[in-house]
Amino acid sequence: MATKSSSVGARLAGRGRLISTLGVGFGIAVAIGNTIGAGIVRTPGEIAALLPSTWLYFAAWVTGGIYMTLGALQFAELGALLPQSGGQYNFARAALGDYAGFIVGWSDWISTAGSFAAVSIVFGEYTCDLVPAAHGHVRVLAAGVILLFALLQWKSMQVGSGVQNLTTILKAVLFLAVVAVCFMHHATPVTAVASRAAAPVGWPLFVAFVLALQAVIYTYDGWYGVVYFGGEVRNPGRDIPRAIFGTVFSVLAIYFLVNAAVVHLVSVREFAGSDFAMGIAARRVLGSAGDNFIRVVVVVGLLSSVNAMEMATSRALYAMSRDALFFPVFARVNAGGIPGPALWLSTAVGLCFAMFSFERVAAILASFFVADYALSFVSLFVLRSRMPESERPHRAWGYPWTTSLALAASIVFLAGALASDRKNTPLTFIVLAASYPVYRALKWASRRSAARAALL
Repeated sequence: MATKSSSVGARLAGRGRLISTLGVGFGIAVAIGNTIGAGIVRTPGEIAALLPSTWLYFAAWVTGGIYMTLGALQFAELGALLPQSGGQYNFARAALGDYAGFIVGWSDWISTAGSFAAVSIVFGEYTCDLVPAAHGHVRVLAAGVILLFALLQWKSMQVGSGVQNLTTILKAVLFLAVVAVCFMHHATPVTAVASRAAAPVGWPLFVAFVLALQAVIYTYDGWYGVVYFGGEVRNPGRDIPRAIFGTVFSVLAIYFLVNAAVVHLVSVREFAGSDFAMGIAARRVLGSAGDNFIRVVVVVGLLSSVNAMEMATSRALYAMSRDALFFPVFARVNAGGIPGPALWLSTAVGLCFAMFSFERVAAILASFFVADYALSFVSLFVLRSRMPESERPHRAWGYPWTTSLALAASIVFLAGALASDRKNTPLTFIVLAASYPVYRALKWASRRSAARAALL
């Protein structure tokens, strides 16, 4: 949907432009890197503490997987229909207007910056455990890895995508190696777990399940990573859906195998409350060396996640600035195809998030993710009605039923989260409610900035 503000943003985009050189391989690599990170390391123990029963534990993961799959059916159509870099912002703006687009773009930008900050915190914690000399410098290490990948990406898209492909392949191989090692050994019975809490029932079970789903959704989030780079994909109508479904199937397989491998060696009640369930399983197999082995795997894997999320975050800010919903300077692209100013501001926001704890960041961000999903699902309904004759290289399977189910699940989750998590979820709604005055102020300021630039 072309607008006057879009053309203004385009004129101010600098000497360079986003380059359409990416394919399915990068789309899957960036999404897997975006998805498989700190969550699968930290959240199994948190989920097990809330649901200390094997079947309830896996029920939470299955529920999150179904929700992710329903979302993928809708995003495949949206991404192929509107192949622009910037993520879900483009869907909401095309369907619901500037303000809805701003809500999604703003929350997506902030939440993704928070995500790579959370991952960098875990990177710092595990590096400190591996290197005694680094003890007490978690925040410094977190900031260092954020800045390192910003510098690598700033050079060119070719460097950033090359780093992403390499680190994602290495991560997948290492995680599958862990799974293989676990399944090659038999579980060692442990009897000292009888005192652990029993599984909740009734309303406490509902509350526990919603809180567990917050952790699961945070861990699954990122499967749609390719839509942040829609304008840089060579054949978006074909490659975006393929990348989305390839990512979803890969993530489901890896998460199921990792969880099954851990539970094969360690009961759910044994690792309940632990922030390193895979480490407990590895110690059963390799002794004290197993802990360090898993930490090395995690540290290497987290590098892929930080790189992918930083790349995605800069595209979200770039897209808003391109459409004059943020300051035009952040729509500038360097000669290497990188939105440099957007990259550095996103890096700065991530550095601020890195000062908080992982658990607090994850709980707040889960509701941001689902609120954005809900608006994207609404956008699909609107675009089907408003643009019935538009060419759709891919159509959502089961529309409108799967779309309705995905939207209903999002609403139920948000209502349940608001009722059960009075500490973190309200912050999400406060930020969303405060978005309107921010939107008006930024739009006014960006228009003045664009007008001044046009006169120069």
